Amino acid sequence: MNLIDGVKVKKLKVIPDDRGRLMEIMRADEELYEKFGQVYLTTTLPGVVKAWHCHHLQTDNICCVAGMIRLALYDERRGSPTFGLVNDFYLGVHRPRLVQVPPDIYHGWKCVSPEEALIINTVTRPYDPETPDEYRLPAHESHIPFSWERVDR
Repeated sequence: MNLIDGVKVKKLKVIPDDRGRLMEIMRADEELYEKFGQVYLTTTLPGVVKAWHCHHLQTDNICCVAGMIRLALYDERRGSPTFGLVNDFYLGVHRPRLVQVPPDIYHGWKCVSPEEALIINTVTRPYDPETPDEYRLPAHESHIPFSWERVDR
């Protein structure tokens, strides 16, 4: 896949033993790490789309730890070498990945599992309700060339 300029993907290693499992998501001593702002958990119910939004200042580090999501990214940065490119990822228990989304990339996801998806996002800036760094577009009716509909092949 041709990745949007600035997007990074890390395959996550799950280490199981007879007590359960461990999965490291991000470390302060790796290339992906920029800085710490906040970590939050959000959930998405089956079939629900949470999209589109972007941040001008914040980098997102998205990891689905339960269920499965279809994560889509769109590069709307004029002057970017990947302007207009869409990336489409499946993340979750069957495909453990961390996707780093740089500023000014529209992104969103749809829960594609029969159970609720749990997403952990480690962001580089804490949320500020006085001046939120969040810019939204409608999930299903925007200029972004992407459809959340299922495609049977």
